[in-house]
Amino acid sequence: MTLEGARERRVRTGGVELCVAELGDPGQPTVVLVHGYPDSKEVWSEVAPRLADRFHVVLYDVRGHGRSTAPKPLRGGFTLEKLTDDFLAVADAVSPDRPVHLVGHDWGSVQGWEFATVKRTEGRIASFTSMSGPSLDHCGHWIDSRLKRPTPRRVGQLLGQGAKSWYVYLLHTPALPELAWRGPLGKTWPRILERVEKVPGGGYPTPSLPTDAAHGAWLYRDNVRARLRRPRPDAYAHAPVQLITPLGDAFLSERLYDELEQWVPQLTRRTLPAKHWIPRSRPDQLASWITEFVTCVEGGRPESVTATGKYADRFGGQLVLVTGAGSGIGRATAYAFAEAGARVVAVDRDAEAAIRTAEMSRLIGAPEAWAETVDVSDEQAMEKLAAKVATEYGVVDVLVNNAGIGLSGSFFDTTPEDWKKVLDVNLWGVIHGCRLFGKKMAERGQGGHIVNIASAAAYQPSKALPAYSTSKAAVLMLSECLRAELAGQGIGVTAICPGLVNTNITSTAHFAGVDAEEEKRRQKKSARLYGLRNYPPEKVADAILRAVVRGDAVVPVTPEARGAYLMSRFTPRALRRIARLEPPL
Repeated sequence: MTLEGARERRVRTGGVELCVAELGDPGQPTVVLVHGYPDSKEVWSEVAPRLADRFHVVLYDVRGHGRSTAPKPLRGGFTLEKLTDDFLAVADAVSPDRPVHLVGHDWGSVQGWEFATVKRTEGRIASFTSMSGPSLDHCGHWIDSRLKRPTPRRVGQLLGQGAKSWYVYLLHTPALPELAWRGPLGKTWPRILERVEKVPGGGYPTPSLPTDAAHGAWLYRDNVRARLRRPRPDAYAHAPVQLITPLGDAFLSERLYDELEQWVPQLTRRTLPAKHWIPRSRPDQLASWITEFVTCVEGGRPESVTATGKYADRFGGQLVLVTGAGSGIGRATAYAFAEAGARVVAVDRDAEAAIRTAEMSRLIGAPEAWAETVDVSDEQAMEKLAAKVATEYGVVDVLVNNAGIGLSGSFFDTTPEDWKKVLDVNLWGVIHGCRLFGKKMAERGQGGHIVNIASAAAYQPSKALPAYSTSKAAVLMLSECLRAELAGQGIGVTAICPGLVNTNITSTAHFAGVDAEEEKRRQKKSARLYGLRNYPPEKVADAILRAVVRGDAVVPVTPEARGAYLMSRFTPRALRRIARLEPPL
C-alpha cells in the first residue's frame, strides 16, 4: 500500500511550511499520524490506508523532514514547544471543530506525549496512541526515582536502558551524525532495516532519508538533556492513552513504562512480539488496535477498549482460527482467546457446535466471532475456507490446528481404512491448515503463530495406539520442521502435547478389531478413566496462550505428559518397556 491518492496541502507555522497528506472522509473522526526518527510520513503508508475506510486520516512531515521545510537555523528549531505549535497548526487546518485522535511512533510518540500533557492542547486531543517513544518528562522522573533509591533491580534497569540508548549519545556529537547519514549510513540504512528489523521495502525509506536524518539529529540535541535534567512535574495526560509496546524493541526497555499509570488516568496497554518499526512490520495489528481504541473513545467508552483476560494486552484484536472448536480443547481455546479480546473463527464439522462456540466467544470478550463448518481432512473444503477467511475476516494471526480423532487397537487389527481416516484428520488436517493459513501469514510478512495439537502419544509409544501415535508423532515432527522454516519470517510454531485430558475424544474414539458392542464398552470405560483423571481442557487452553506468548517449541501439558517427555529424552529404554503393557480397558 502507498499514499497514492492522498490529498496534500501546505500548512505554514513558525517559519516553516509543513507538507500534510489526507486520506478518507473529512466528515469522520480525524486520526493524525506522526512519524519518528529518521522517518518521514511514508513510514505510515501501510497503516494509513487501512484506517481510511473508517476515519479521516492525516499525516504530516515533521519540520525538516520529507517535503516539509527546515527551520533556520537548525539549532533551537526542533524544541518540543515549536513541535507543539506545528501540531496545533495542522490540527486547526484539518479538524478545526473537533478534537483529533493522535498516533505517534518513535519521536512522533515522544512529541505526542508532549501534546497530550501540556495545557494549551487540552481539548484538541481526543485520544493518544503511543508506540516506541516515551515521554521525556516521564523518563526523567523514572531516572530520578532510580537514582534516589538505587536498589540492585533499579540499578539494573538504569544500566539496561543506558545500554539501549547508545545512539542518543552519538546523536549529540557535533557533525558526526550528519556526515554518517549523508554518507555510507544513508545508503545502507534500507538494508539494515530489512535485515535487522525485518522491515519490508516498498517505497520506504524515501530518498529524503539522508537529509531527514541529518536534520532530525536536532530533535535529540534540542530536547533530551534539558528535559531529562528538569522534567515537568505536571506531565499528566488529559486524554485517554493507548500504549503499544513492541517486546523486541532494541532501543527502549519495557521497564520505562512501569510507573505510567500515575501519569495517565485512562491507560490501555498492549504488547506485540515485534521489533521497533511496527508501523512497517505490523500494520494490520496496529490498524486494528487504533480502530478499536478510537471507536471506543468516540463512543464514550475509553475504559472498555481492553478485555479482562490474562493475555488481553497481547491478543486484543488479533484474528485467531481454531479447528475442532465445537468441544473440548478447541472450544476452551477459542474461549481463552476470546477472553483475551481476540477475534475468533470457530471451525468444526458440527455446524451447531461451531455456532455455539462463536456465540459464547462474543459474550465473553471477542469483538467479533464467526462459525465455519468444514471437515479438515477435505482439501478442497479447506481451500474454500481459507479463501473465505482471507476475504471476509483477514489474515489469521494465530492458527490452532486442534481437530483430531482417536483410534485404538493393535497394528494388525487396524485396517487400511482406519489408517487412512486417522491420518486424514490428525495429520492431513494439520498439513492443510499449516499450508493454507500459514502461507497467507508468510505472504503478509507480519509474523504470526501456528499451534499444532499433537499428543504425549507422539513420543510415548504404546502397543494399543500405533496409528494414533504415528499420526501425532508426524504432527510433532512437522511442527519442528515448520518452525525452522518459518523462523526467519517471524512466524512461531508450537506443538502442544496434552496427556490425559477430560474431553469427548474418548467417547467418540474408534477401537479397531472389536465389534460394536465391545467398542461401546471400551469407549465408556475410557471416558470414565479420563473423567477420574479430570484434567480440564481449560488448562490446555491456558498452556496454548502461554506458549504463543513465549514462543515455545514443544509443550507437554499434563504432569504425565511432561514425565513421559523427560523419559523419552533421558530414559527411552524404560519408556519402551512401559509401551509393552496392556492398556486398562
